[in-house]
Amino acid sequence: MTAATTRILSNTRCLLGEGPFYCERRKTLYWFDILNRRRHAYDFERKLETTQKLPEMASAMAVVDDERDVIFTESGLWLREVSTGCWTPLCAIEGDDDATRSNDARVHPSGAFWLGMMGKSAEPGMGSIYHYRAGTLTEIYDGLTIPNAICFSPDGTTAYFTDTPSRTLMHVSLDADTGLPTAEPDVYFQQSDGETGGMDGAICDGEGQIWNARWGASSLDRIAPNGTRVESIELPLTQPSCPAFIGDGRIAVTSAWENMDAETRAADPNAGATIIVELQHPVQARFEPKLAI
Repeated sequence: MTAATTRILSNTRCLLGEGPFYCERRKTLYWFDILNRRRHAYDFERKLETTQKLPEMASAMAVVDDERDVIFTESGLWLREVSTGCWTPLCAIEGDDDATRSNDARVHPSGAFWLGMMGKSAEPGMGSIYHYRAGTLTEIYDGLTIPNAICFSPDGTTAYFTDTPSRTLMHVSLDADTGLPTAEPDVYFQQSDGETGGMDGAICDGEGQIWNARWGASSLDRIAPNGTRVESIELPLTQPSCPAFIGDGRIAVTSAWENMDAETRAADPNAGATIIVELQHPVQARFEPKLAI
């Protein structure tokens, strides 16, 4: 494990923290507590944290423009007006299935949204990955359990994703103009037998390195473009869920205390916190593109 400087950004303890999203223009980090139906936000300029109650479970977001965000929820995509907070439906995704919810998601450089759905109790085979762009929704993978680690190469020609129980990170060639697959997925990185934890959320930097939160292992892993793990940064919490670049060599990481009993939580006092990792070496941060609706 590599030691790094870490600090608590938010002492709000999320039952299932997920989907950190940094808006460079607003200088604000957003993240979700899926199971408690909350969206949290931290304004770095004002040093102010706010919380919004949500009408249903949500796990990720994207920005359309200065006035509109899109929220990914258990029933699909919703357009949210920034000034009024008004929600309007944009695209239903398994909206008639009460057994599934949203999970991991990421915006492709073309403006497409890759969206992972899963069973609310992580039932095997109930997970899928969808592609949304400019009003068109396409299911691209099904039969998954916990879709995670969705991210894209800087040039938009490759996608990465995992089904967490498989312990395998996949990669697939894409049409850079649409974000749609042009081939079948193949293995990119395989966790070792008996290794602690499972791959959760991920981001890809400007050099094509993948930064993956390893749930259950207190680790933020760096995977080189050749598909080998080259660094594991020790985190002060057991269940990190997803990273997000916030610039200046810093990465925000969400976490969770889901499935922890009182004794386990006492042994992991930072469980559910959102932290900042200050890297000891430069990194080419990449921020999320705007969504094409």
